[in-house]
Amino acid sequence: MRGYFGIGAEAISKPMNLGNLIRSAHAFGASFAFLVDAHYTVREARSDTSQAEKQLPVYRFDSPGDMVLPKSCQLIGVELLDDAIDLPSFRHPLNAAYIFGPERGSLTPDMIARCDHVVKIPTRFCINLAVAGAIVMYDRTLSLGRFAHRPVRSGGPLEGLEEHVQGAVRLRNARP
Repeated sequence: MRGYFGIGAEAISKPMNLGNLIRSAHAFGASFAFLVDAHYTVREARSDTSQAEKQLPVYRFDSPGDMVLPKSCQLIGVELLDDAIDLPSFRHPLNAAYIFGPERGSLTPDMIARCDHVVKIPTRFCINLAVAGAIVMYDRTLSLGRFAHRPVRSGGPLEGLEEHVQGAVRLRNARP
């Protein structure tokens, strides 16, 4: 899969959720994780059984204004807002960082202002932060990964994935 992504949380207060989020990020191949105004560190999160902090960088920021992301990385807020884009209708950017709000609250207005896009998981009410993170990462994998088409009927794919064909060489500075 092309591109990269990072997973972050603002004002996270439950170490179990933090550990589960970081562990899922590690499993889905995140390039980095980040915390903004976090009340816990990843080391305190015993639910991270993969020891993700030893495998991918985890950055800590005091506020949304202090947050620094890689160049060309779009910040995607995940929040249950009326004007947010439904996740199944969202086209994930190749280079993205996803930020989730606290368990008993929402992303701050300062964080929402920093976001390039805000998406929502189409549920009737808020779900667990770590579960929401896994859903967003799974959706990213489905939409940007290379998988066989789903069959029309129930069950697995009837046809395998088409073999990749390399295109012709294109020289950018070549003269016609």
